Amino acid sequence: MQLEISPDLETLINKRLSTGAYANAEEVVRHALQEQDAQDDELDPELVAHIEEGYRQAERGELIEGRQAFAEIQEMKEAWRASRR
Repeated sequence: MQLEISPDLETLINKRLSTGAYANAEEVVRHALQEQDAQDDELDPELVAHIEEGYRQAERGELIEGRQAFAEIQEMKEAWRASRR
């Protein structure tokens, strides 16, 4: 696979290479992707707590309309992604 790298990404890769921690650009990219996978696999405790509360509400019959639930989940997801940047 061949990738075209934008100048700003090339600068970031070269910055990592200059530390001596990586032998080549492929190692830099591999490490970055592995780190992203690890972060994606971690569950945000706040999200888990929110899901658990939602489950308890459902057990009590306190349900909300599906569109509202979807909108709230989207907002939480966007906030979580923004916090990871």
